[in-house]
Amino acid sequence: MAAVLPSFWITHASCRLHRMEDGHPECPERLAAIEDRLLATGLDLFLHRADAPAASAEALLRVHTAAHVEAVLGTRPLEGLVHIDPDTSMNAHTADAALHAAGAGVLAVELALSKRAGFVFCNVRPPGHHAERDRAMGFCFFNNIAVAAAEALARGIERVAVLDFDVHYGNGTADIFRNEPRVLLCSTYQHPLYPDWAGDPDAPGLIDSPLHEGDGSKAYRDALQNHWLPALEEFDPQMLFVSAGFDAHVRDPMAGLCLTDEDYYWTATLIRDFAERRCKGRVVAMLEGGYDGHALARCVEAFVRPFVGA
Repeated sequence: MAAVLPSFWITHASCRLHRMEDGHPECPERLAAIEDRLLATGLDLFLHRADAPAASAEALLRVHTAAHVEAVLGTRPLEGLVHIDPDTSMNAHTADAALHAAGAGVLAVELALSKRAGFVFCNVRPPGHHAERDRAMGFCFFNNIAVAAAEALARGIERVAVLDFDVHYGNGTADIFRNEPRVLLCSTYQHPLYPDWAGDPDAPGLIDSPLHEGDGSKAYRDALQNHWLPALEEFDPQMLFVSAGFDAHVRDPMAGLCLTDEDYYWTATLIRDFAERRCKGRVVAMLEGGYDGHALARCVEAFVRPFVGA
């Protein structure tokens, strides 16, 4: 039997300094709620911790244009906010937080490929899966999961799969990878909902499984078992990347799906089992959405538990 590799938890202090308007749902308190839950449940004892480095220009430019990278890094207001869109703004610390959020994925790949880790969870913000190749949007500036997946490809991995169960479609990840044959993107999401994704039937690497308001455990689990798993078996990825958004939970105020804590435990078990069988156990998960603090913290706990055997 192969040795069980350690599980890692990556974050960075700068991720708590990025803040948008008062009352904005994507706030530093999200990370604090998750950390408090880890401590209260003792789950932190099962995780090795690491600080996220800043992503290099090389890592960012694999998935973003130079103009986009320069625009994000060059926006550092001395006070107040600079608005990117009606829901997305930058303060003096946003650029640094975005750099370290993306850098978390780079470190996660390094840990996994050097066999120092099997499972890695990146508890970082701002999130990333709405950030397109040349545009920040939807609370996102750099596409963290795309940076991580591209890092693995640059290090010699031949095929990767990105699994996105956020309630909002990861349009940025699709924009970046839709013509990349080495990447399979599997998505569940509430349709119609921001960002109004219409699908791309001409992109064979996009496995879209739309759900509808009121859908719960059965519809969600059927999508993963009937759509994701057959595609994953055929594609045969060597590493899995997870856009771990928890805003499809029934308590979340941003959408209308009805998932439960147990659905995220079940999802993690499915991903873990596939990864152990086909990907040498290599899974990198990146925090995306989840805007009810109590539900978010419980769901992250539920998702992490199967990977650490707690």
